[in-house]
Amino acid sequence: MAESISLQADVPFELGGSRFDQIAAELFPDYSRSRLQSWIKEGALTVNGQVRKPKEKLNGGETLSVNTTVEDNEEWQAQDIALDIVYEDDDILVINKPAGLVVHPAAGHQSGTLLNALLHHCPEMAHLPRAGIVHRLDKDTTGLMVVAKNLMAQNALVEQLQDRSMGREYEAVAIGVMTGGGKVDAPIGRHHKDRKRMAVTDSGKPAVTHYRVLGRFRGHTHIRCKLETGRTHQIRVHMSHISYPLVGDPVYSGRMKLPAGCSPELKEALRRFSRQALHAKRLELWHPATGDMMEWEVDLPEDMLQLLEELTQDKDL
Repeated sequence: MAESISLQADVPFELGGSRFDQIAAELFPDYSRSRLQSWIKEGALTVNGQVRKPKEKLNGGETLSVNTTVEDNEEWQAQDIALDIVYEDDDILVINKPAGLVVHPAAGHQSGTLLNALLHHCPEMAHLPRAGIVHRLDKDTTGLMVVAKNLMAQNALVEQLQDRSMGREYEAVAIGVMTGGGKVDAPIGRHHKDRKRMAVTDSGKPAVTHYRVLGRFRGHTHIRCKLETGRTHQIRVHMSHISYPLVGDPVYSGRMKLPAGCSPELKEALRRFSRQALHAKRLELWHPATGDMMEWEVDLPEDMLQLLEELTQDKDL
């Protein structure tokens, strides 16, 4: 299936002297700059019916027109996968993602992903880039994610992520006992040897994580982290960088270390915990349509609650 798009707008004279692509972004704010650029290059976005180059300057008074179709991505298949929906309206969908659910199809995970589930729940999202997904959680990270249901909402949410006005807070269990909270401001990029891993590197993109202590145990710390940026594996990489990797992290925590003299129950709980102990607990954002500030918070998953219970009992021995 394909969706037909037909748009028209007159260029205000006050925008005269500006570039064609910049004016298009002003007049068609529901569409991303990259999409508008591709339409200009394809000849689907015209000036007075004429194909023009993106950098050409306009005088004002011209008419911009878009006539194109957006094809569904036929590689993406809708699948009836249960979603834990926390909130939904005509513009956004907020879900509580379980551990083990991959967000987006990729090599080795072409089906059974959140994207496949979204297409079953809301088929019209097939017209959106990445089916409305604007940010991701790692496969084994649990918690809150927001998804856009239309282009206007998607562009607004992406803008909030870029200008850092969307609030995201996580809870985690780190290995080691922290003396207090702090901030990690260290750029993150691909590991120079292992391309599947991320690392703190001078050539990486800026990344900032704030963290504070919620509880201390004999060999672990319960923390809350707030993201300023959203780099791949950011919290996992940053906590490992400051020598407090997350419990169960198969990539960044190294060999499992058990606290000296810990209870058999805690040993078993730590050995059994086979994913990073990380949960996206709180989300706040400006609603794309109403402009209202909205926020959600979800409980920790059962496996993290059980781990914290064992850590508490061990501390009290």
